[in-house]
Amino acid sequence: MIREDATIDAGELYDVAAALGMSDQQVRLCIKRLVAEGRFTQDGRGRQAILRATEPTRSAIEPDLDFLRYMYAQDRGQAAWDGRWHLAAFGVPESVRQARDAMRDTILRLGGAPIQGGLYVSANPWEDRIRSAAAGLGVDDHVTTLTSTDLTIGGLTAGRDLAGHLWPLDRIADGHRRLLAAAERYLPELRTASHIRRLTIAIALAAEFTHANEPDPLLPPQLLPQPWIGTAARAAAAACWAELTKTDAAQSIRLFRWYSPVLG
Repeated sequence: MIREDATIDAGELYDVAAALGMSDQQVRLCIKRLVAEGRFTQDGRGRQAILRATEPTRSAIEPDLDFLRYMYAQDRGQAAWDGRWHLAAFGVPESVRQARDAMRDTILRLGGAPIQGGLYVSANPWEDRIRSAAAGLGVDDHVTTLTSTDLTIGGLTAGRDLAGHLWPLDRIADGHRRLLAAAERYLPELRTASHIRRLTIAIALAAEFTHANEPDPLLPPQLLPQPWIGTAARAAAAACWAELTKTDAAQSIRLFRWYSPVLG
């Protein structure tokens, strides 16, 4: 809901929240908490208020556009796999458990799959991000990265067999099916929808897009069942974003600006 000038129109916020099943009281409590946490400031009261995102909020909410670009490049056949597996291992001492847990969470968020204790694998280059995360957590001395074209796990050597063993592809595909169904349902409606309805659809679609793609390790086509439902789902979402950019609003929401150059 944040617009180009980093503000949110509270009236629009209440209307969109109502369309998504939230009560006015829930919205008021959310606003109060966000202001108390220093994430927004508020000018005015109730539906006449303007919320302004603080600098920490503005810098924290922008999506990872490099991740989105790579995702769509793969879908278009512009990011060929070189057959290399990228591995990361870490053995962080118990004395810095918080850093160890954060390192593990980072690796999983980057699409890594656990092989065995402290050893993870990805099909995509991730070394720079792994090293950056390790340095930021102060555990770079305890992290190892390497690549291999010869990976065998429990007797499995074929790429698709390994991928099916390492990642929950059926569950990931289910998320993409929900995204595809939502995008196909929303696209015809967007062409005639009101401003508030378009905002509501944008938020619902962004949530579905996140739900589908956060657990997706972005495996290359050689490792996936074909045709892969994720490709169709992301293409349908891109069509919706393209339609959403056709707005006459004086202040379009930032979501459109962030996504449209990547998805369009």
